[in-house]
Formats: sequence, structure tokens, C-alpha cells
Amino acid sequence: MEEYIYGRNPVIEVLKSGKVDKLYIQNSNSEGSIRKIYAMAKEKKVLISQVNKSKLDSLSRGENHQGVVALVAGYNYAEFEDLLGENIVILDKIEDPHNLGAVARSAEALGFKALIIPKHKSAYVNSVVYKTSAGAIENLKVYIAGNLSNDIERLKEEGYWIYGADMQGDNLYKTDISGKIAIVLGNEGKGISQALKKHCDVIVSIPMSGQINSLNVSCAASIIMAEIQRKNEKA
Repeated sequence: MEEYIYGRNPVIEVLKSGKVDKLYIQNSNSEGSIRKIYAMAKEKKVLISQVNKSKLDSLSRGENHQGVVALVAGYNYAEFEDLLGENIVILDKIEDPHNLGAVARSAEALGFKALIIPKHKSAYVNSVVYKTSAGAIENLKVYIAGNLSNDIERLKEEGYWIYGADMQGDNLYKTDISGKIAIVLGNEGKGISQALKKHCDVIVSIPMSGQINSLNVSCAASIIMAEIQRKNEKA
């Protein structure tokens, strides 16, 4: 399925992947990073079409396109075997593509190079995910699981330790986290399902000291991944 990717950083990242079929650039727009996008497109022999702003507004459905939109082939999802050896983020029914994109951006920056999302009741990779992740999604392996519980057990067989995030878990900062790691993050409203919790080796929580006792899933993901990175570097 074809997809329109908009925004300068996301377009630059997808141009690197070689998946761009056509590039739409706003008329008389050649300053700053647009020059870099022109050069990359020409080097990769991508067709460039200069159009007016209203055309770009239409292609991006009114989102902030920054003067450029790329038409790309559908996202190439990974196979389960492609994930092995990477630190993994498992998302349990994250339905907001903005959250998926934000988690992907943090994951790529903090050394988690693979994502697992369920086949049902989940956001998939789309233009919003590209934009929110600033193109980082192109540098990750994303696998769609038909059954999350089964795939978690498969990861355990490969030597992974599964850490679930929940408000009732052990203190993240006092928990030893090492080895092959997969972290499970739950739905924006309900958290990790009870069925999936049973497959986690350890449940961890982020200590809270303010009046608000919960965090957005992408914020929680960033804190957990950064703490895991810190622990591993210290070790």
C-alpha cells in the first residue's frame, strides 16, 4: 500500500531507505534542508514534482508538511527472526499512532532497535508515525504479532528476559536489568492486559513523587529505556 510521508526530517530518512517513488516540493522552496532533499532525490533518481501549497496540504491531510511530501511504497515489516539479538519494545494495543511514533523515536535513540505490535487493536506504521518519530521508524525492525503471548514465550526460548511496565511493579531503579531485554508497555488507558502480565518475568514501575500518578506511554517508555541503557553502560 502506498503512503505519503511529510515533513523534512521524515522525508530525508525515507529517502535514505530508497523507498521513495515520487517527491512533491512546494514551488519556489529551495532554502535550508530542502536543498539537501533535492540533492538526495536527484542522486537516487527520484521523480521530483513542484506543486503549490494547497496540493501538499491535500496530500498531508492538512498536517504540517514543511513544504515537502514523499510518495513511498508500503512499510516493510520484519519477521520474528529478524528481531533476535536486538533489545525489543513490545507494545500491547497502543492505538494512537502519535504514541507509536514517539516510542519509536525514543527506542531508536536509546538502543532498542526492534518493536513488536499486535495484529489487532494497534496502530500500524503510517505517515503520522513517520512524522512523530522524525523518520526514526525507518531505522527500526517492526514485527506484527498474531499472538503476543506466544511470541513472548518464543523470545524467552531465545534467552530474553521480559520486563513489563505497571504502576504496581517493583521499583525500576532498584531492579537489576541485564542480558537480552524486551520491555512490555500497555495500552494508553488500561495498561498491560492481565493475560500478558502473566508472561512477564518481572514487572517494574517508575517511582512517582508528584500529584500526577501516571505518565503517557511514550514518556514512560523513554524513562525505562534510558534507565536500562544507564544500567548497561554502568555494568
